[in-house]
Amino acid sequence: MTLQTVSNFDRIGEENAFAVLARATALAREGKDIINLGIGQPDFATPGNITEAAIKAIRDGHHGYTPANGILPLREAVAADLDRRFGVGVSPDEVMIVPGGKVTMFMAILMFGEPGAEILYPDPGFPIYRSMIEYTGATPIPVPIREENGFAFSAEELLSLITPKTRLVIVNSPANPTGGVTPKAEIDKLVKGMERYPDVAIMSDEIYDQMVYDGEAHVCLLSYPSIRDRTILLNGWSKTYAMTGWRLGYSVWPGKLYDYARKLAVNSFSCVNAPSQFAALEALTGPQDAVGKMVAEFDARRKLVVDGLNQLPGVSCIVPKGAFYAFPNVSKTGWKAKPLASALLEDSGVATIGGPDFGVHGEGYIRLSYANSSENILRALDRMKAFLERRNAV
Repeated sequence: MTLQTVSNFDRIGEENAFAVLARATALAREGKDIINLGIGQPDFATPGNITEAAIKAIRDGHHGYTPANGILPLREAVAADLDRRFGVGVSPDEVMIVPGGKVTMFMAILMFGEPGAEILYPDPGFPIYRSMIEYTGATPIPVPIREENGFAFSAEELLSLITPKTRLVIVNSPANPTGGVTPKAEIDKLVKGMERYPDVAIMSDEIYDQMVYDGEAHVCLLSYPSIRDRTILLNGWSKTYAMTGWRLGYSVWPGKLYDYARKLAVNSFSCVNAPSQFAALEALTGPQDAVGKMVAEFDARRKLVVDGLNQLPGVSCIVPKGAFYAFPNVSKTGWKAKPLASALLEDSGVATIGGPDFGVHGEGYIRLSYANSSENILRALDRMKAFLERRNAV
């Protein structure tokens, strides 16, 4: 029997970090010592006050459906947090609570993607952007994210790619996989340029907004009035509060897009589970000291990993300004990026992700997550050095 599925599924991609995680897990089961610098999740436990809030919610009987857009106290807390941190006035009625950051990507790209449309996205960038664009039948237009720009996007280059077919522009800062942070001056240029294209929507992925270093300041795109009526904000709790497995995100939607997002929620996941929403409420309204401690630890590891990478034969790495990723240039090792990442895992037990898994401009790079202990990072760097020296000697 041949089942006739829609052609969209022949185009959909995936996130290879999970394939690497599965392979690393399988090797570990076989007894191999694996150091995982592949998956992008904090290695810290969710802060205790947050987990206790979820337990209390269960004990208090919060077991049923919630509104599809999320409980009102949590939406109010999101709005208050954005106002406190960025001076951005957001109504709780613009906030949507969703099960993770990807849901906002999924919804936004579904709203604007169809055959004949073009959607701009960062490359190298989070792989689900391109996957979902291709799923809808729209044409994915990569915006090159270049090492010589410190892995910040170029407003001029992005604006030059907009055509009459462009429906949506996706931007991401601080960025995955590069750790790049786009400075305010460049974002100002982008916003000024976008004023010439009033029919183009913008989705700003700001999931790493609290993970910036070296005195950098995150710039929230909602703070620009001239584009506010077509800007979609993507954010959440996974990275900042070490809550990846809780599957919690939020988005801010302008105008009629909000109701479209609400209807998509009703038609798909109904609502985010109630206890997790109470945990998220505690995360935003409770003590924030755990966030500061995690970011300080990531900062220390960042310096460790960059110093170590720059001592490896054929490897160079600029200093990432945000998130918890390093994106070293491995083009002088003599290896293509994905075969190198695979060999490092199979031969040396170090899980990394090949740059091409993040886009066509990712060749020549691999991604390392420093969301692992300093001890493990040093062990991984030693293994990588031994591997490259051994292979170069052959």
